[in-house]
Amino acid sequence: MITREEQRLLQSRDRSAHWKRWGPYLSERAWGTVREDYSPGGTAWDYVPHDHARSRAYRWNEDGIAGISDRHQKLCFALALWNRRDPILKERIFGLTGQEGNHGEDVKELYYYLDSTPTHSYMKYLYKYPQAEFPYLQLVEENRRSGRAGREYELIDTGVFDQDRYFDVFVEYAKADVDDLCIRIEVANRGPEAAVIDVLPTLWFRNTWSWGRDQRRPLLRARGRSSVNAGDYHLIWEGSPELLFCDNDTNSQRLFGVAGPRYPKDGINDYLIHGAQTVNPYRVGTKCAARYELTIPARASAVVRLRLWRGSRTQQIDAEDSILAACKADADEFYASVIPASLSADARNVMRQALAGMLWSKQFYHYVVRDWLQGDPAQPPPPEDRKKGRNSDWGHLYNSDVLSMPDKWEYPWFAAWDLAFHCIPLALVDSDFAKDQLLLLLREWYMHPNGQIPAYEWAFGDVNPPVFAWAAWRVYKIEKKRQGSGDLKFLKRVFHKLMLNFTWWVNRKDAEGRNVFQGGFLGLDNIGVFDRSAPLPGGGHLEQSDGTSWMAMYCLNMLSIALELAREEEEYEDVASKFWEHFVHIARAMNTMGLWDEQDGFFYDVLHRDHEGITLRIRSMVGLIPLFAVEPIPADLIEKFPSFARRLEWFIDHRPDLTEGVACMRTLGAMQRRLFSVVPPDKLRRILQRLLDESEFLSPHGIRALSRVHRDQPYRLRVDGAEYGVRYEPAESSSGLFGGNSNWRGPVWFPVNFLLIEALQKFHHYLGEEFTVEFPTGSGRQMTLAQVAAEISRRLSAIFLLDQDGRRPAFGKAEKLQRDPHFRDYLLFHEYFNGDDGSGVGANHQTGWTGLVAKLLQQSGE
Repeated sequence: MITREEQRLLQSRDRSAHWKRWGPYLSERAWGTVREDYSPGGTAWDYVPHDHARSRAYRWNEDGIAGISDRHQKLCFALALWNRRDPILKERIFGLTGQEGNHGEDVKELYYYLDSTPTHSYMKYLYKYPQAEFPYLQLVEENRRSGRAGREYELIDTGVFDQDRYFDVFVEYAKADVDDLCIRIEVANRGPEAAVIDVLPTLWFRNTWSWGRDQRRPLLRARGRSSVNAGDYHLIWEGSPELLFCDNDTNSQRLFGVAGPRYPKDGINDYLIHGAQTVNPYRVGTKCAARYELTIPARASAVVRLRLWRGSRTQQIDAEDSILAACKADADEFYASVIPASLSADARNVMRQALAGMLWSKQFYHYVVRDWLQGDPAQPPPPEDRKKGRNSDWGHLYNSDVLSMPDKWEYPWFAAWDLAFHCIPLALVDSDFAKDQLLLLLREWYMHPNGQIPAYEWAFGDVNPPVFAWAAWRVYKIEKKRQGSGDLKFLKRVFHKLMLNFTWWVNRKDAEGRNVFQGGFLGLDNIGVFDRSAPLPGGGHLEQSDGTSWMAMYCLNMLSIALELAREEEEYEDVASKFWEHFVHIARAMNTMGLWDEQDGFFYDVLHRDHEGITLRIRSMVGLIPLFAVEPIPADLIEKFPSFARRLEWFIDHRPDLTEGVACMRTLGAMQRRLFSVVPPDKLRRILQRLLDESEFLSPHGIRALSRVHRDQPYRLRVDGAEYGVRYEPAESSSGLFGGNSNWRGPVWFPVNFLLIEALQKFHHYLGEEFTVEFPTGSGRQMTLAQVAAEISRRLSAIFLLDQDGRRPAFGKAEKLQRDPHFRDYLLFHEYFNGDDGSGVGANHQTGWTGLVAKLLQQSGE
């Protein structure tokens, strides 16, 4: 029997009821983004800074706290707050820009995604709001003072949460129907004294009328004291709050010294903070708020209820509590079918919050590159250089969709390889959404006509690892296991599009036609000795162990998909042969053309310049990625495809020159499987000696991206008189590469750890129980590769779980987070984690790929 939430998902799939029309599609930051940047020099952080955000109408999409919108973001709802001490309303999340943060951009607030169903029939969010004046300037100055060598100075370090003088603001949404949303805002005063707060639920229209393309202006209009009409929608609330109206138009007087609208976007802010006459007395506009002035006793709470619906039928507030309770029960019922009952209560909480974060991280992403390059008819023309600058080759790209974001504040734009990983945990709860995301980025209004997949808005032309085929294959198998049948139509659609992308890789990234690939930084940002996306010092080119390995993995993923499709349509056998042969060529190159170092038993990048090859002996994730290119295929499956089997046998017999150094593809392993792998078992054992060495890659919290040996033995390279180096740094980076907000020189990253675990499981499926290794290296303790994979999985999951001392490694030394009952069970899913102590580092709401912890808990437990 299916759950009520699963019924909603089915109705959404067949479009009999549009349960996903409303969701958490509001960004947490629209300011400081590329799409809002019309500056001459492409200085996005400076063009629309935080200080301008309250006064400037956004061109492309909106932002807010705990916000929701319809899927086209015509109408938006979010929360504004004022503690009577702040110099501005708290309407959006604050953080430091790429120039202000000592390690790049960094959000400086505490908020949590607590719950969500995949149709957003129930959602819950927590925002922690200080009662003291928000320390905007202190956060900027202290991080500047810390410099790159110092740790990041966070909101909790400022002391504003001392003595519990803050509000916990919980926002819950429940859908009585597709277009009928009940909203409950509970404000808890955690402090020792009564405290005053203004709570301003805010409704507004996205500005679509100021750009000269569609001048129709919608209207919000008060109806009495307790409701507002918004076209077809109506908002009601309990009580008699003060209704405040203005327009979502730029305050040109404040920003540019030019006369502008009388009731601009920041009109409500200026009315409350400065007493200005900037709200419309006629109670009409395109932005409105209901002002609740609350005095909340110590350790007590106050509740505000609202209801937003579409249609002519009148709805009531008094039914809201029962609707919320029913939707919460539906959410509990749904997650009971997803989260293993064998997990502890703590692990179930971690898994549920991880999935909630995945679902809250959806965002309406709007960016029409052609219009952005050319400018709007009603606005000043952009600088002429823009037509030759950032993203100028992507004029076909038309984004106006709900997409899964890496982090809706730090990275409020899609990133191709991040999104591929997002789809794995998403497939546990909503495989339709996961499939739609993968297909969307392969559609003709996203994928470049030459076959390249767009990377991210700062540079769509950058190159991310080719993981879409892997993600599509994994999503297909997850859905097939959960539902009993696989979506072959989806698999076929993905496969055909990926054929274009595969061809782009082959034509563009193999400089010398030797099946050894370049690719640039490939998502690993500062892992190299220099910026791998920029022209190399002194010229030449870089043959990349990771770029070549990703392509070998890509071949095997496409081979697996082709064989699956060939079960139904035999024509795919020929295509399977094509990808297998391509894999053999790449695997041979990996093992015979200098990337494998026999002395060290490791793979390295090779710098080619002036007819000389320089091995870059940096032991990093670059040398572990070759393990990802592995697929154990059952012999009986191969026998089902006679043409493919004959070609395979002929090739092994007659082309030993191409199979040298590659894992034997004929010898049957455990359970009658054949092994297709870049790394043969003898080299695997040598790599694992380093991988499982606690003085190198193995940390108590997973696999480090750079060997710890480089702490005392940093790598140095001199090129044309200049010296370059790489040193082990377990947390933040001291390098400014890629803005300095990302570090692959020591921390633990979930996406590559997830692929390592999967690779070890695959090797075990071939090598079986008899193949064991020391874990850890030097311990004398032998484990099978399945056991090793499970142990690494547990180490990763344990980052978030309470240990024997009741502490979570992710919280590090933050004692309030570790001990306070109002903090300790609320999780943040950071971008990456300290390679020594497991504390969270980088973007702290990147549930995106760190949400993979949900899949690890589901498949491997605690």
